[in-house]
Amino acid sequence: MSSTRQPPATDAEPGRAPAVLGVDIGTSSSKGVLVDAAGRILARARRDHRVDRPQPGHVEMDGRTWWREFVELCRELTTGVPVGAVGVSGMGPCTLLADEAGEPLRPAILYGVDTRAQPQIAELTKRYGAAALVERAGSALTSQAVGPKLRWLAEHEPDTVAAARRLFMPSSYLVWRLTGEYLLDHHSASQAVPLYDTRAHAWWAPAWRDLAAGIEPPALRWSDEIAGAVTVEAARETGLPAGIPVITGTIDAWAEAVSVDAHRPGDLLLMYGTTMFLIDTLDDGAEPLTAPPLWGTVGVHRGSRNLAGGMATSGAITGWLRDLVGGDFGTLTAAAEASGPGANGLLMLPYFAGERTPVDDPRARGTLTGLTLSHTAGDLYRAALEATAFGVRHNVEAFAAAGARIDRVVAVGGGVQGGLWSQLVSDVTGLAQRVHTHTIGASYGSAYLAARAIGDASIQAWNPVAGTVTPRAELRADYDELYRLYRELAAGTAPIAHALADRAARAPADTASTDAAPGDTEPGDTAPGGRAGRGHRPPG
Repeated sequence: MSSTRQPPATDAEPGRAPAVLGVDIGTSSSKGVLVDAAGRILARARRDHRVDRPQPGHVEMDGRTWWREFVELCRELTTGVPVGAVGVSGMGPCTLLADEAGEPLRPAILYGVDTRAQPQIAELTKRYGAAALVERAGSALTSQAVGPKLRWLAEHEPDTVAAARRLFMPSSYLVWRLTGEYLLDHHSASQAVPLYDTRAHAWWAPAWRDLAAGIEPPALRWSDEIAGAVTVEAARETGLPAGIPVITGTIDAWAEAVSVDAHRPGDLLLMYGTTMFLIDTLDDGAEPLTAPPLWGTVGVHRGSRNLAGGMATSGAITGWLRDLVGGDFGTLTAAAEASGPGANGLLMLPYFAGERTPVDDPRARGTLTGLTLSHTAGDLYRAALEATAFGVRHNVEAFAAAGARIDRVVAVGGGVQGGLWSQLVSDVTGLAQRVHTHTIGASYGSAYLAARAIGDASIQAWNPVAGTVTPRAELRADYDELYRLYRELAAGTAPIAHALADRAARAPADTASTDAAPGDTEPGDTAPGGRAGRGHRPPG
């Protein structure tokens, strides 16, 4: 897993073992962590930000924000500390078009939560053939795919596309600004459906010519390979030492998996964040496993493959509810725990931004059924947590039906910290979840990949298992019944949800908003308002 390249010379301070910096650009915040050679966290910081929703189905973010927050995190975390390498990750797959100099031409279109390209998905699926797409790209065309969004841009913003020469995701944009190298990791490329051939581990030239003509394909690297060295200009901006190595990086969920050692065949990662993400590692040397609407991808490490899925909203719902009813996550979690299984007769569908896997329905909508005048904020919050647990079970069943092995489940993300959410997922799915000492996720995983690039490091030593969440057998019958009702509710309300979504789409586009998608403010955050304090330095 170590880099195949030699690290460049650096002007880092001699005589002290250098720390490594990991930074992740998430949906609702950017997080940085400074880690020593033994994996101990020296400092943490974050910057909260908002995404833009200029009209229904459109979710965007100014890519320049990614760099500005990266610089702020560097300045806060690394002043006076020798840094030996940098790791980066970010939400994805995103679509950021830039000119020859790497200057963004418009805001980035975000991953599967942006559902604008449904007509283009239908057109391109017909053009390429559904089976042929899955065979080559590993996944069907869904709202997660980059290709349909490029086609949407070509149809609606042709001048922007004509000027575009670069295509970035958050991690690759940071690498560009740090090193001047234009590249992308193989995993992120495999989510840029249909531009990448997952069998050949290469760009698929016909699709690139069709959908990205005029844009130079980035060079491909594995996530733990060194991308380049911090330039003098980037060093001036960030305060990092010039010449230290920067790894290629990857999409945040895969960096989360690295952070908790979830890379063996049969490992299933559950990432509790703005969206719930699931990543199953396939057998070494296995053929790509394709099971639309699940996503067949290549992995972070050379030769690895995954089957993955993701819900459109999970932590986003808990943040929305917190803002709606007031209070803090700790109080709401305690009230939800007192509510009991079934939330006193409430059942929720967590489709607040459509649904990705395994439903693949951008017109699905959130539903809350069973409301009475006696229900409390705790009942509502319990229903939201149970809804995401039912969504996880639906995905797990789809993974099993596809033939994926699930031998070991590993939980990561802020939602793990509160305790109740992960417990409910175990209760609903019947699966035990392993929890590691550090559950902060992608920034820590990126720091580890950076450490591997410049020396020996063991994630087992860095981040050992701290405990296991086990399902409560006495609740199984209750949750089996509620899950059956959940599936029936989804099927029964789908026509109404679709009609309402279509009606909203016909309404004048005067509801633009700039919203925080509060996936990084899940239960377990203890700072006021659920936001972690900036520059927090834990003991040790």
